[in-house]
Amino acid sequence: MKHLLAATAAFALTLPVSAQEEPKGAPSPNQIVESAAASEWVAISPEDLLVMTLAPDAQGKARQVVIQLMPAPFSQGWVENIRTLARAQWYDGISVNRVQDNYVVQWGDPNVDNPEADGPAKPLPIGLNKVPETEYMTEALGLALSMNEVEIEEDPYAETSFFEQGWPISWAEAQSWPVHCYGMVGVGRSYSPDTGSGAELYTVIGHAPRHLDRNIALVGRVIGGIEHLSSLPRGKGLLGFYEDAGKRVPIESIRIASDLPAAGQPDFEYLNTGGETFARYADARGNRRDPFFITPVGGADICNIPVPVRRINATK
Repeated sequence: MKHLLAATAAFALTLPVSAQEEPKGAPSPNQIVESAAASEWVAISPEDLLVMTLAPDAQGKARQVVIQLMPAPFSQGWVENIRTLARAQWYDGISVNRVQDNYVVQWGDPNVDNPEADGPAKPLPIGLNKVPETEYMTEALGLALSMNEVEIEEDPYAETSFFEQGWPISWAEAQSWPVHCYGMVGVGRSYSPDTGSGAELYTVIGHAPRHLDRNIALVGRVIGGIEHLSSLPRGKGLLGFYEDAGKRVPIESIRIASDLPAAGQPDFEYLNTGGETFARYADARGNRRDPFFITPVGGADICNIPVPVRRINATK
């Protein structure tokens, strides 16, 4: 691949500017998204955003990660716990303890479910929900409405998959559940019947681990700053845990965006998955017709159609 890229670059230098222009053809998925009207974008409430501030990197640069929490009817017991933990400032001072290549980044109290634990566990705030395993799924949604005319290729993990309120969802046997795509955030837990409280969380940084669907609660997705997690050094211990405590990345704070001063609240919006532009975008993801591509594949996995999300106040 290096030789191919080098040869392509050298060839491009020999061409006149007019010959280097992209050939005319169907618009790319990004171009379709860029054409969306302002009315097709849906604002995300600051009450549904978590702002996680990691310790600065080795160069002293700030690192902020923004997580959108799952809407009803999915995982609401855990989502309520996460808001409780954030507002109790329980997350402040915990750390990233596990980074497993092509899998997950996990954070929480380093003295809980960590082979390198070296002290007592941090007491949890009172009033947290104990959520049963039945809440991993919910009653089936109205599929005729939810499919939004977006055709998803056959899903080996479910009878069908679709988008609901901007989220990837699967369905089977009159039940529906959120899907483990890249950037999704889940609740760490021990063995069944434990379902976790929300004190320990992870995000997917590799190929979608769909085998976790319906086995762990999904509570959100990273919509900003994923690079601060996906680029962390991989742990060398069991399951990617850091064997050296000095490798853990401190988390300075996690706050609900609505609790921050107005000037510090990030504003995000997502493309309405029930709109015409999203349907065109999803079709283009599964059938690339823009000039670079030769053979459209004829479909796309649910996780290969990431819902477009954009920040609208990046200068705040």
